[in-house]
Amino acid sequence: MKKIRKILFVVLCCATVAPLSAQDVFGRWKTIDDRTGKPKGIIEIYEDGGLLYGKVVDILEEGKENARCTKCDGDLKDKPVIGMEIITAAEHDGDGEWKGKRLFDPEQAMTFRLKLWLNPENPNELKVRGYLAFIYRTQTWLRVEG
Repeated sequence: MKKIRKILFVVLCCATVAPLSAQDVFGRWKTIDDRTGKPKGIIEIYEDGGLLYGKVVDILEEGKENARCTKCDGDLKDKPVIGMEIITAAEHDGDGEWKGKRLFDPEQAMTFRLKLWLNPENPNELKVRGYLAFIYRTQTWLRVEG
């Protein structure tokens, strides 16, 4: 009987810990404007070839649902924002952070260096930091379930 209790205890512990460790940066995230506090869009973060990418899958701002990249140059000029890749080829640094050279803001048509990581206190929050030289700004994105 004691052996069965020990086995059940181990199984329950593993069942409890596994979902916690399964939290990662991949999935869908709601972006929040750090100035207004209002939701802006949904970004899907995915892995391809060991690198991290992100694309816009929905725009939540009223009146901007069909936004186009009017300030962009070249191939992106006047392209729809939905479907646009805004994070390109970020690499995992082994400490739970991903770093890359391309975080694109279609609203400003600007490219920043990038660092992102899960909030250690809340795995449903993604910290996304964009760098321009030594100046940076960090936003908190919220996990979208389902």
